Amino acid sequence: MMIGELKQRIRSVPDFPKAGILFRDITPLLADGRAFRQAVDSIGERYLDRKIDVVVGVEARGFILAAALAYKLGAGNVLIRKPGKLPYKTNRATYALEYGTDTLEIHQDAIQPGQRVVVADDLLATGGTGSAAAELVQQQGGEIVELAFVIELTELKGRERLKGLPVFSLLQY
Repeated sequence: MMIGELKQRIRSVPDFPKAGILFRDITPLLADGRAFRQAVDSIGERYLDRKIDVVVGVEARGFILAAALAYKLGAGNVLIRKPGKLPYKTNRATYALEYGTDTLEIHQDAIQPGQRVVVADDLLATGGTGSAAAELVQQQGGEIVELAFVIELTELKGRERLKGLPVFSLLQY
Protein backbone atom coordinates (compact mmCIF):
# COMPACT_ATOMS: atom_id res chain seq x y z
CA MET A 1 0.00 0.00 0.00
CA MET A 2 1.47 3.32 -1.09
CA ILE A 3 1.29 6.73 0.61
CA GLY A 4 -1.46 7.85 -1.79
CA GLU A 5 -3.57 4.86 -0.74
CA LEU A 6 -3.04 5.72 2.93
CA LYS A 7 -4.15 9.29 2.23
CA GLN A 8 -7.35 7.91 0.74
CA ARG A 9 -8.08 6.41 4.19
CA ILE A 10 -8.04 9.87 5.82
CA ARG A 11 -11.49 11.43 6.06
CA SER A 12 -11.81 15.19 5.69
CA VAL A 13 -14.57 16.64 7.88
CA PRO A 14 -15.46 20.28 7.19
CA ASP A 15 -16.35 22.64 10.04
CA PHE A 16 -15.22 20.32 12.85
CA PRO A 17 -14.77 21.01 15.71
CA LYS A 18 -15.83 24.52 14.68
CA ALA A 19 -16.67 26.46 11.53
CA GLY A 20 -13.75 27.00 9.17
CA ILE A 21 -11.73 23.99 10.35
CA LEU A 22 -11.12 21.05 7.98
CA PHE A 23 -10.58 18.12 10.35
CA ARG A 24 -8.34 15.27 9.12
CA ASP A 25 -9.80 12.11 10.67
CA ILE A 26 -7.55 9.04 10.94
CA THR A 27 -10.28 6.70 12.20
CA PRO A 28 -10.97 5.22 8.72
CA LEU A 29 -7.25 4.43 8.41
CA LEU A 30 -7.31 2.78 11.85
CA ALA A 31 -10.38 0.74 10.89
CA ASP A 32 -8.64 -0.69 7.81
CA GLY A 33 -6.27 -3.37 9.12
CA ARG A 34 -4.03 -3.31 6.07
CA ALA A 35 -3.74 0.49 6.08
CA PHE A 36 -3.15 0.65 9.84
CA ARG A 37 -0.41 -1.98 9.60
CA GLN A 38 1.22 -0.10 6.70
CA ALA A 39 1.17 3.19 8.61
CA VAL A 40 2.68 1.61 11.73
CA ASP A 41 5.28 -0.30 9.72
CA SER A 42 6.23 2.76 7.67
CA ILE A 43 6.80 4.84 10.80
CA GLY A 44 8.28 2.02 12.88
CA GLU A 45 10.90 1.02 10.30
CA ARG A 46 12.57 4.39 10.89
CA TYR A 47 13.44 3.31 14.43
CA LEU A 48 14.25 -0.41 14.19
CA ASP A 49 18.01 0.16 14.49
CA ARG A 50 17.85 3.24 16.73
CA LYS A 51 17.58 1.54 20.16
CA ILE A 52 14.29 3.10 21.26
CA ASP A 53 13.52 2.55 24.95
CA VAL A 54 10.11 4.21 25.17
CA VAL A 55 7.37 5.35 22.81
CA VAL A 56 5.27 8.13 24.32
CA GLY A 57 1.66 8.47 23.15
CA VAL A 58 -0.22 11.74 23.45
CA GLU A 59 -3.92 11.65 24.36
CA ALA A 60 -5.97 10.29 22.73
CA ARG A 61 -5.34 9.02 19.19
CA GLY A 62 -1.60 9.12 19.86
CA PHE A 63 -2.15 6.28 22.35
CA ILE A 64 -3.14 3.98 19.49
CA LEU A 65 -0.12 4.77 17.34
CA ALA A 66 2.32 4.71 20.28
CA ALA A 67 1.15 1.33 21.55
CA ALA A 68 1.51 -0.25 18.10
CA LEU A 69 4.96 1.32 17.60
CA ALA A 70 6.13 0.27 21.06
CA TYR A 71 5.07 -3.30 20.32
CA LYS A 72 6.86 -3.27 16.95
CA LEU A 73 10.04 -1.89 18.53
CA GLY A 74 9.97 -3.96 21.72
CA ALA A 75 9.91 -0.69 23.66
CA GLY A 76 7.97 0.58 26.63
CA ASN A 77 4.80 2.63 26.17
CA VAL A 78 4.19 5.80 28.19
CA LEU A 79 1.05 7.97 28.23
CA ILE A 80 0.78 11.75 28.22
CA ARG A 81 -2.71 12.79 29.26
CA LYS A 82 -4.94 15.73 30.09
CA PRO A 83 -4.82 16.87 33.74
CA GLY A 84 -6.39 14.64 36.38
CA LYS A 85 -6.36 11.44 34.29
CA LEU A 86 -3.16 9.83 35.60
CA PRO A 87 -3.36 8.19 39.04
CA TYR A 88 0.18 8.87 40.31
CA LYS A 89 2.36 11.97 40.84
CA THR A 90 2.73 13.95 37.62
CA ASN A 91 4.75 16.63 35.90
CA ARG A 92 2.81 19.06 33.76
CA ALA A 93 3.36 21.38 30.83
CA THR A 94 1.00 24.15 29.75
CA TYR A 95 0.98 25.42 26.20
CA ALA A 96 -0.78 28.14 24.21
CA LEU A 97 -3.73 27.48 21.96
CA GLU A 98 -5.28 29.87 19.46
CA TYR A 99 -7.68 31.04 22.20
CA GLY A 100 -6.31 30.16 25.64
CA THR A 101 -4.10 27.39 26.99
CA ASP A 102 -4.12 23.65 27.57
CA THR A 103 -2.13 21.36 29.84
CA LEU A 104 -0.66 17.86 29.56
CA GLU A 105 0.71 15.57 32.27
CA ILE A 106 3.04 12.58 32.54
CA HIS A 107 3.81 10.35 35.51
CA GLN A 108 6.93 11.61 37.28
CA ASP A 109 8.60 8.21 37.01
CA ALA A 110 7.56 7.39 33.43
CA ILE A 111 10.90 8.07 31.76
CA GLN A 112 14.34 7.44 33.18
CA PRO A 113 17.23 9.83 32.43
CA GLY A 114 18.99 8.86 29.22
CA GLN A 115 16.17 6.75 27.81
CA ARG A 116 15.74 7.11 24.05
CA VAL A 117 12.20 8.27 23.27
CA VAL A 118 9.91 8.58 20.27
CA VAL A 119 6.88 10.81 20.86
CA ALA A 120 3.94 9.64 18.73
CA ASP A 121 0.69 11.40 17.86
CA ASP A 122 -1.82 11.35 15.05
CA LEU A 123 -1.50 14.96 13.93
CA LEU A 124 0.97 17.85 13.81
CA ALA A 125 -0.96 21.11 13.43
CA THR A 126 0.38 24.21 15.22
CA GLY A 127 2.92 22.23 17.26
CA GLY A 128 1.61 23.13 20.72
CA THR A 129 0.84 19.59 21.82
CA GLY A 130 4.12 18.26 20.42
CA SER A 131 6.08 21.03 22.12
CA ALA A 132 4.46 20.32 25.50
CA ALA A 133 5.03 16.57 25.11
CA ALA A 134 8.69 17.15 24.27
CA GLU A 135 9.04 19.42 27.30
CA LEU A 136 7.64 16.69 29.57
CA VAL A 137 10.02 14.07 28.16
CA GLN A 138 13.00 16.40 28.52
CA GLN A 139 12.03 17.35 32.11
CA GLN A 140 12.58 13.70 33.01
CA GLY A 141 15.91 13.47 31.20
CA GLY A 142 14.63 11.53 28.19
CA GLU A 143 16.46 11.86 24.89
CA ILE A 144 14.01 12.62 22.10
CA VAL A 145 14.95 10.61 19.05
CA GLU A 146 12.03 12.00 17.06
CA LEU A 147 8.46 13.26 17.20
CA ALA A 148 6.45 11.06 14.82
CA PHE A 149 3.06 11.97 13.36
CA VAL A 150 0.72 10.21 10.96
CA ILE A 151 -0.44 13.55 9.51
CA GLU A 152 1.14 16.99 9.26
CA LEU A 153 -0.89 20.07 8.30
CA THR A 154 2.00 21.96 6.71
CA GLU A 155 0.16 25.28 6.29
CA LEU A 156 -0.09 25.59 10.09
CA LYS A 157 3.74 25.54 10.40
CA GLY A 158 3.90 23.27 13.45
CA ARG A 159 7.51 22.35 12.65
CA GLU A 160 8.51 25.94 13.33
CA ARG A 161 7.25 25.63 16.90
CA LEU A 162 9.27 22.41 17.22
CA LYS A 163 12.52 23.93 15.95
CA GLY A 164 15.54 22.05 17.25
CA LEU A 165 13.54 18.82 17.59
CA PRO A 166 13.62 16.04 14.98
CA VAL A 167 10.17 15.65 13.40
CA PHE A 168 8.75 13.04 11.02
CA SER A 169 5.32 12.93 9.43
CA LEU A 170 4.04 10.12 7.23
CA LEU A 171 1.37 12.14 5.38
CA GLN A 172 1.36 15.86 4.63
CA TYR A 173 -1.57 18.11 3.79
